[in-house]
Amino acid sequence: MKKILVTRKLLKENEAKLKEHFNVILNEKDEIYSPEKIIELSKGCDGILSSVLDKFDANLIQKLDSSVKVIANYAVGFGNIDIKAARTKNISVTNTPEVLDDATADLTILLMLGASRKAYLGRQAAEKQDWQWSCDFLLGKQMSNKRLGILGMGRIGRAVAKRARGFNMEIHYHNRNRLPKDLEQGAIYHDKIEDLMKHSDFLSINCPATKETEKLINKNTIASLPNKAVVANAARGDIIDDDAMIEALKSGKVFALGLDVYNGEPKIHPDYLKLENIFLMPHLGSATKRTRWDMGYRATDNLLMFFQGKKPQDLVN
Repeated sequence: MKKILVTRKLLKENEAKLKEHFNVILNEKDEIYSPEKIIELSKGCDGILSSVLDKFDANLIQKLDSSVKVIANYAVGFGNIDIKAARTKNISVTNTPEVLDDATADLTILLMLGASRKAYLGRQAAEKQDWQWSCDFLLGKQMSNKRLGILGMGRIGRAVAKRARGFNMEIHYHNRNRLPKDLEQGAIYHDKIEDLMKHSDFLSINCPATKETEKLINKNTIASLPNKAVVANAARGDIIDDDAMIEALKSGKVFALGLDVYNGEPKIHPDYLKLENIFLMPHLGSATKRTRWDMGYRATDNLLMFFQGKKPQDLVN
């Protein structure tokens, strides 16, 4: 029976399925393992089921036991794993796409609504129990009938677009490549990010985290947004230049910001916490029980296929 290190505690149903097929080392206390701890615990293991918070950089991968042949990442992304280093060490890497598209798209809509309708200030006012109605009390920005720009029109981006059409939004998008018309569903393609920004009363960030997308939302690209745009990020924190975004929020160039992901999370840029035109969530994009079940099962299936000598359905390298 193959031996698998599971770096974070999973739902009991997922751990039960793993136990059926593998000799597993579980993280019963759900500790955050250091690289040294991962190296130590994975000695003699055939594979690792990792979380998106585990940073498998080149140094860590190089020091892994030669017995480790596969890393099944419990996430749609795999920016936490140095794919080139894994390939050099002959370690296969898989992820868990598709199963979290709907949950993340739902949360993206929540971020846009929460930010644009001043949900944070509304909660504060309600708790004080002394608020009074007036014509200009906590006026927000209406999402319906606006232009939505989607940065990254993959599966999650398209799921966001599907929901946004219910708000009668005009969909614009920027991708590395234009989608076939059947996937565009009437969305308008822009081959330059600055052109997308110009058409984004609301902007949803749904692209993967890569060297090319790091700080893609910066002073220059923000300048191309319409005044008082609303921005939501449920992708990865390093896509936004925090200093530039904070400046835009203070000046009113950006009306409001919804964030589920952060640079250096769980830490948050301290200046964000001083602002009122912001709606924050603690990385809950995939946080529904159905989705977390499916992520665990998908990662397990990838491991099973790999050890059966088959190509895992979600092989990324």
